[in-house]
Amino acid sequence: MKNYLKAFYLLFLAISFTQCSKEYKVPDDLVVHDFVWKGLNAYYLYQDQIEDLSDRRFNSDIQLNNYLSTFEDYNELFSSLLIANDAKSTLVEDYNILLEDVPLRATVTNGMEFGIIAEEGEPDNVIGYVTHILPGSNAASKNIKRGEFFNAVDGVQLTRTNFIDLLLDGADTFNLNIVSFDGTTVTPNTKTVSLTKENYTYPTTFLEEIIPIGANNIGYLMYNNNFSKNYIYELNTTFLDFKNANVNELVLDLRYNIGTGSFARDVAKLASLITGQFANNTFVKEKWNSKAQPWFEQNQPDSLITKFPTKLNATTNFNSLNLTDVYIVLNGDNFSGSSTIELLINSLKPYINVHLIGTQTAGNNTGSITLYNSDDYDFGNRNMSHTVALQPVVLSFYNKDDQTYENGFTPDIILCPNEDILNLGELGKRSDPILDRVLTYVSSGNTGTNVVCNSNNFEFIYNSISAQREIDKGVFINQDLPNTN
Repeated sequence: MKNYLKAFYLLFLAISFTQCSKEYKVPDDLVVHDFVWKGLNAYYLYQDQIEDLSDRRFNSDIQLNNYLSTFEDYNELFSSLLIANDAKSTLVEDYNILLEDVPLRATVTNGMEFGIIAEEGEPDNVIGYVTHILPGSNAASKNIKRGEFFNAVDGVQLTRTNFIDLLLDGADTFNLNIVSFDGTTVTPNTKTVSLTKENYTYPTTFLEEIIPIGANNIGYLMYNNNFSKNYIYELNTTFLDFKNANVNELVLDLRYNIGTGSFARDVAKLASLITGQFANNTFVKEKWNSKAQPWFEQNQPDSLITKFPTKLNATTNFNSLNLTDVYIVLNGDNFSGSSTIELLINSLKPYINVHLIGTQTAGNNTGSITLYNSDDYDFGNRNMSHTVALQPVVLSFYNKDDQTYENGFTPDIILCPNEDILNLGELGKRSDPILDRVLTYVSSGNTGTNVVCNSNNFEFIYNSISAQREIDKGVFINQDLPNTN
């Protein structure tokens, strides 16, 4: 939590957050129900849109408890108090899982990432194509590469109904039958590749390249992981490599990125790596609901602002690039970015040129916080009779110019929802059509012409990266909340 002194409500402020008296003992069977209602009543961003969360809904604790007792399950109560289509606010049954260190991203895989399309003229058959090979994986040691096609495992034809079982849920070791494919005809060949699943920990970055074009040194970073604090220190090392190579333009390629997992403070650290010349300037402004916002403005105004940090930690400097332009690629099986990236885009836009390449983003402009059952909703003095915590949406994010992004961002260059599987090229090289188009834009400002998407009318059935993408629960913040005792 931010290092602000705990503040105590005056009586009228306490009443404004809840009309219920602290002197009334909550029945044991309604303790969690009471916590759910009061937590959402105090901080849910859309509290004023939910009739049953209104401060005038109940005149006494007895009335409130009578209402709460109509819900046998507190999960049902929680869901009933959210606005329609709120997929971010969650109830956590056991807060102990929130206290565990988030492990590095790891899995059991053979290292081949792939997509599946339907085979034309064969209603049941499918064709696989390799999108990329994970570095250091089993597949990386085999004769297989991006852009190759396959249609069978151990001689068994892949179909709509069996490809998951054969490629993902089947034997740890199998032989992949490679084929030639020209967009219409599948031609068998004799090539097979033996792949074996192994324990695999994803490296921080998938691919780093320095691409000189004229007077520019362009740093190219393909980043596939989430944006948790796990990776920020190694990213700092990556940026040192860029800095030492005098990188003056950055392409951040997120086409195979899995999503979120970030706090606003971590996004600010990533922004400081990209820039560095705006230390201590406003990165993010928070706007809470109509009850909480005035209190914070009066008592903790600084807590509503996240600034560009000056250091990674007390002893580590940022290897900042001091850039004026960043190019962000969002593309791949209808991937429209994540709340983390949208926050980065919006917060950087007042300071530098942020160029978006890909598809329209979703507009995830809200933030969440974790509430525990205590007088200040902090962990320390929580009610020990249960382990339920709430993670509701509590605020909207704005940049220093008070701009937000509930409608998302429109890209400068629109890309097809899916890559051209007949012309994937090599990642990190200009033979990759997406990177080539970005580099042309970087060097000339020419956005090019929009290509015809999926001219072969392929039916895209599956993409292994899409299956790994995390549910976007939004960006979290740490906030010192007032004591309601």
